[in-house]
Amino acid sequence: MFYWFLKWIALGPLLRVVFRPQVEGDDHVPAEGPAILASNHLSYADWLFMPLTLPRRVTFVAKAEYFTTPGLKGWLQKQFFSGAGQVPIDRSGADAAAGAMMSARKVLDAGGLFGIYPEGTRSHDGRLYRGKTGVARLALETGVPVVPTAVVGTDVVAPPGKKFGTFTRPVVRFGKPLDFSRYEGMENDRYILRSITDEIMYEIMRLSGQEYVDKYAGVAKEESKKADAEARAESAAEQKKAS
Repeated sequence: MFYWFLKWIALGPLLRVVFRPQVEGDDHVPAEGPAILASNHLSYADWLFMPLTLPRRVTFVAKAEYFTTPGLKGWLQKQFFSGAGQVPIDRSGADAAAGAMMSARKVLDAGGLFGIYPEGTRSHDGRLYRGKTGVARLALETGVPVVPTAVVGTDVVAPPGKKFGTFTRPVVRFGKPLDFSRYEGMENDRYILRSITDEIMYEIMRLSGQEYVDKYAGVAKEESKKADAEARAESAAEQKKAS
């Protein structure tokens, strides 16, 4: 109930009036029953705008700390993230990845829509990076369809590293559901998992229009930081020599 208050009474109308997000292909999202919404990830604002375009609740997983912080601040934080359609990672698993999968399965087993970012982290430069195979494993283990999803413009509204950017109308595009039932029982075959993940990422690329990089986003981000640090050190050394 708090989710619908947050979405339609408080936050939803404000975002709609100010940003007027556009939606394409929302008829591809099932009106009922479970589905995985696999999206690109440009900004922390993605999880606000994408669910806003659908009448159904979309659930994501979030850090357990968002739900366990003590005190009034912790309670308010828990209410916000719960209301915004996020659930904590199940910590009964062996690690965070296993816990996220367990939380996702609970949502799908209950007939809900589960949102996931196969890249694993936000793109630091607007390009689309290699997807992690967890989305493929989840699809095979649950047998539910995957709806490729693309958000465009959220990195303008909320650029990486900044809280606010400039105004634009975000666009959310949903592609045709992908059925991977032909691979039933093959969730432990890493080649099949990679093939499925690459197919999903190709559809996301087609919908988003992003340049694709066959490298994990986290690796690319660290390489970029390292290159920037080296460039700054070189520039400082040159300035020192000149002085």
